[in-house]
Amino acid sequence: MKLLVLNNLASGYGEGAIYDFVRSFAADGDEVCLRSTDGTTKLESLLAEARNFDAVIASGGDGTVTATAYFLANSGIPVMLFPAGTANLLALNLASPNEPHALAKMLRAGITLDFDLAEIEFHDEAGALEKKGFGIMAGAGYDAAIMKGAQPSKRLLGPMAYFSAALANPLPPTSKITLTLDGKTVEEEGLGVLIVNFSKIQFDISVTNKNSPRDGLLDIVVLKAENAFGLLPALFARAIDHEGNFKDSPETIETFQAKEVVVEADPPMQIQYDGEVATGSTPFTARILPGAARFIVSEECLELFGAEGEEKVATWAGDEA
Repeated sequence: MKLLVLNNLASGYGEGAIYDFVRSFAADGDEVCLRSTDGTTKLESLLAEARNFDAVIASGGDGTVTATAYFLANSGIPVMLFPAGTANLLALNLASPNEPHALAKMLRAGITLDFDLAEIEFHDEAGALEKKGFGIMAGAGYDAAIMKGAQPSKRLLGPMAYFSAALANPLPPTSKITLTLDGKTVEEEGLGVLIVNFSKIQFDISVTNKNSPRDGLLDIVVLKAENAFGLLPALFARAIDHEGNFKDSPETIETFQAKEVVVEADPPMQIQYDGEVATGSTPFTARILPGAARFIVSEECLELFGAEGEEKVATWAGDEA
């Protein structure tokens, strides 16, 4: 098996577990190519010959994994995430193991499923058009402020850095938000807006009632509470109710669905995508890319998201279904 491993040296705590994974995986006849970046070398340049490999391993945080999957979108090249960031939300959503030996075993089994990706377009501070991919969620307003506030302490506090940043900003400003959902316009007012593909975030909270990253639609969540004290109880209620019975409250959270959404805000709101704080602000456009990413997954993930009889097995593990 030929394996391309992309190692983001700047992600997470820098403990080097990816090297344990390589040692655990490699067997007679295997070829493992390890390429590293600390952010100086563009990830895209390390993926230029990805078609020459059986699979790509993306070692880093959610941004690293999403950037890899977005670059390889619709190529059919299997991508396996190696959770080496601070939050690792994609691993949580995909029910992926964290331990290197378990990940090596999962890779060898070769179960793959296709998932939706999304992309976001916005103008940066200099006015240049930017287009980025995201796998979990993008947004503007309160969530972007939390991502920005968490950055200095992520290595020290890990996932708690996000909760700390939320508590440090309990009274974020509100904006008049205009959504254009597949051509239909809706006006709201709130702390921010989330564009959701995978719905689980820290502390096992789901920001939508269903985690549906294979339905060809984006969930658009407007955070309508007047302050964080009104919003946080509604989110934590979702963490308690794992049966998906939590109902949106028009005063705190409202959810829409669309294939494409244009988000405008007055005053403008800062943007984030998969935890990366953008240099621009609203307006932005987000759209779904149905089935664009092929991920190597666990049996638990297959049970969660796979349809009966849909299982695909990569060529190195057996005949492809």
